[in-house]
Amino acid sequence: MAELRTVTVPVVVERDEDGVWCAHAQLRPGAGAHGEGDTEEAALDDLREAFIGLIEECGAPRQLSVTLPA
Repeated sequence: MAELRTVTVPVVVERDEDGVWCAHAQLRPGAGAHGEGDTEEAALDDLREAFIGLIEECGAPRQLSVTLPA
């Protein structure tokens, strides 16, 4: 069974001049994914599917977590 891993990336969601919601995220420099839809949630769902395909193709990025005092 494959190990499950959570990949968290910053996402930009915008509404274009035609009213279509667009979502964008970068896996690493030169490797990103885009999603779009009639609603913000639909654009994020589309992006999620595209990002899964990108990770399957390119592999999951290495991650570093940093905890800072508030």
